[in-house]
Amino acid sequence: MEATIALLTLTGLEIVLGIDNVVFLAILSQRLPAHQQKKARTIGLLAAMGGRIVLLLLIKAVL
Repeated sequence: MEATIALLTLTGLEIVLGIDNVVFLAILSQRLPAHQQKKARTIGLLAAMGGRIVLLLLIKAVL
């Protein structure tokens, strides 16, 4: 039961962080010239996803 609650909590956090990243990157990338905005959003989302994957793997290693 604890594992299910932990999984649901992590899933919820991932969803919230994903939405937060999209909004933040959209706001931040608007300050860039138009030709750089898409690249900045792509790099930002990939970096955020990579960071979360690394953190999840670290959690898995600890548990």
